[in-house]
This record gives sequence, structure tokens and C-alpha cells, in this order.
Amino acid sequence: MTAAQALTLFVLVAVVAALIMDRTRSDVVALTGAAVLLAAGVVRPVEVQAAFASPAIIALASLFVIAYAMELSGLLDAAIDRLRALCQRIGRAGLWLMIALCGSASAFLNNTPIVVLAAPVVRDVAQSLGFSAKRFLIPLSYAAVLGGGCTLIGTSTNLLVNDMASLAGQPRFTMFEITPVGVCVALAGGVYLLLFSRLLVRGADSEDADDRATGRMDEPGLAGGQIGVAAAFAERRPLQRAKAAAALLVFVSVVAVAAWGAAPIAASAFAGAILLILLRVITADEAYQGLRPDVLMLIAGMVVLGIALEETGLAQSATEVMIGSLDGLSPLLALILLYGATLFATEILSNATVAVLFTPLAVSVAEAMSVSPRPFLVAVMIAGSAAFATPFGYQTNVLVYRMGNYTYMDFVRLGIPLNLLTWVVAVIAIHAFFPF
Repeated sequence: MTAAQALTLFVLVAVVAALIMDRTRSDVVALTGAAVLLAAGVVRPVEVQAAFASPAIIALASLFVIAYAMELSGLLDAAIDRLRALCQRIGRAGLWLMIALCGSASAFLNNTPIVVLAAPVVRDVAQSLGFSAKRFLIPLSYAAVLGGGCTLIGTSTNLLVNDMASLAGQPRFTMFEITPVGVCVALAGGVYLLLFSRLLVRGADSEDADDRATGRMDEPGLAGGQIGVAAAFAERRPLQRAKAAAALLVFVSVVAVAAWGAAPIAASAFAGAILLILLRVITADEAYQGLRPDVLMLIAGMVVLGIALEETGLAQSATEVMIGSLDGLSPLLALILLYGATLFATEILSNATVAVLFTPLAVSVAEAMSVSPRPFLVAVMIAGSAAFATPFGYQTNVLVYRMGNYTYMDFVRLGIPLNLLTWVVAVIAIHAFFPF
């Protein structure tokens, strides 16, 4: 093992350990690892520059700006208000309809503000109808996660896997290429939540969830450093019809242009974000506020780590070991094992870390078996966001964990069966829509 390989392996282990312990913000951890590798000469400045200017970063930053413009225009608040009125008219069915619509919206918009805005409404409406809010808040978060897996732009995981696969010589995914698989998984997960969310209810809540949730406000890492509490997003914004219409039109146009293949999603989203500034739907200062640098820097730092793994040959060595262990297995069994490994890693690591580590592996395993890498890449996309078994596996889980005063075991009890169900459904759907 060369000195560069030894240092890269040490940094990788240190970054993974720090992320698991969750004592420091994950973006700071990733950037620290990138800085060490850059200072040691393992990666060159031009490679770090490429990581920070990758299509995934540009697309995500631009989509964050567009979504923030829609939020500032009052469009999301107005939609939530209409859903609140519907829920109060038709009762429990309205709550499930609201959860389903939030999941659908998460296929195109950042799911964190969607859950932030919808969670207090779901809680209040449920309590006003005499139901425990616990039965609905975790399903809201899970629905947002499931919806994000339905399109290329639904989660940062999908965009990053697409980016990493392109660097490995694979053709880029189109906007709705993974939609058939994502929809199958989302529908199966939705039916499961509808039937089994009652497992969360253990009698009436004895204390108000908000009062008790304040006891968790000092949580480190993801819980405290990056997301905070829902109260930070509680400001109501009046509907500005002209700005809302412009923001919605630009967003639909961005999606349409990318879906038709007229331009890559990074290009269309970037043009859309700039157009909103030129139209004065959102100011430049507001656009910067909506960028969510914590997410962008986490992804950039992990991409640098991925580049180091490739440049030093560690990725190739790991792939050879992995391929050797899969010798004699069928591609379908290899797909099942890759999905399971990715799923397990997602529960303890950030989705950016998982995408960086498993995407090159997926490509190499497929090439070694002389089959298409496409199904393996889709498996990494779906499993890389399917974090259901812990409250800290995904950002929206953290938000409802606080608001609903859940226990850790609530997520384990409802999330592990959902992980297993989506694993089975995803593999079947991938095999059907992405043949080897």
C-alpha cells in the first residue's frame, strides 16, 4: 500500500467514524477530510475545484433557489392552507390525502420545507379530530422520502449517483428514467404506512408534543447543527400571486426542459434560478439564503473523497475484493446484496457518503459480470435514500422526531419492516424495468 493510499484510507475511516458518532456537523466532517487530502497532495486543486463545480452541486443549488422562491411567494403556505381546510372537512382520509400529496411534491421539491410546513398542520388537524398525531407524523416524513425516489431531482442522492456514474463513463439518467421503480416502491410503502401506522399509537399523549420536544433542542450533529427545530420555519408568508405564478411557471419549465432532453438538469435549473432573480421574483440576497450550503458542502466534500479513492487506486482494490466475493453469483443475487449493503450503510451514514462509496462499486461489479450497470445504479439511488429505521437517517425524520415526541424504537418498529418491504419491491421493480 502506497503512502497516498494509506492516508486516503485513514481519512475515509476517520470521516465515516465521525459521521457515525454524530458529534460534529456532517458538512464540516466532509470538508475536513477533503482539506487533509488536498494539503497532503493526494488530490490536486483542480480536482477539488471540479468537485465543487460538479453538475450535481449546480443542479441542487439552483433547485434550492427555485424552491425558496416558491416558498417566499407564499405558494407553499397557500397550498398547505387549502389542504388544512380539506382535512377538516373529510377527516382522517384528508390527513392521508395530505400525506400523499406531500410525498408527491417531494418528487420535485426539497422535502425538508414541505415537511416543515405540513407537519404542524398534520399534528393540529389530527388532534382536533381526536386522533393521535403520532400515527401521522412519521408517515409524513417517510412519504416525503419515498416521493423523493421517484425522479432524478427528487433527492440529492439521485443527482450525486448520476454525477458519479457519469464520471465512471456511464450515460446520464433522464429526469423520469427511475420513475417506474420509484413509484412502485412509493406505492408499496404508502400502503404499508396506511395499514400499520397504528403501531405508533400507544394511547393518548399525556403531554403536549411541542413542550416535550424542546428537551431535544441541544442535539449535536444533524439534529442540532444542520436542521434545528421546525419553529425556525414557522413564519407565515402571504400569497403574492404574481410571484407565485412566475416561480411555479419557471419550475415547471425547468422540469419540462430537462425531461425532454433539451438541456441537462443542471443547465435548465441554473437558468431558471437566474431568471427568477432577473424577474425580481426573488432577490440575489434571498437566493443566497436559500442555497442550503450545509448540504452542498457535504456533497462537495464527499465527492473529493471519492476522487481520492479513484486516483489512489483504493476504489479499484475494493472493487476487486468485492467482485471476488461475488464470484459465481448471479447478477440478480449481486443486485440484492448491493441493495442491502447500501441500505444498511444509509442508516448510519449520510446519503452523499453512500453515493460516493457505492456508485463506483456498482459500475465495476456490473462490468465484471458483463451486464448493464443501470440496474445496480438504480439500486444505489433507491437504497441510498431509504432511511427509515432511525430518527437520524434522514433530515425529515429529525423534524418529526422532535415534533411528535417519538422514541427511537418508534422508528425501529415501523421502519425496519418498511426497509425490508421496499427492498423486496425495489429489486423486483428494478429487475422488471432495468434488465441486465
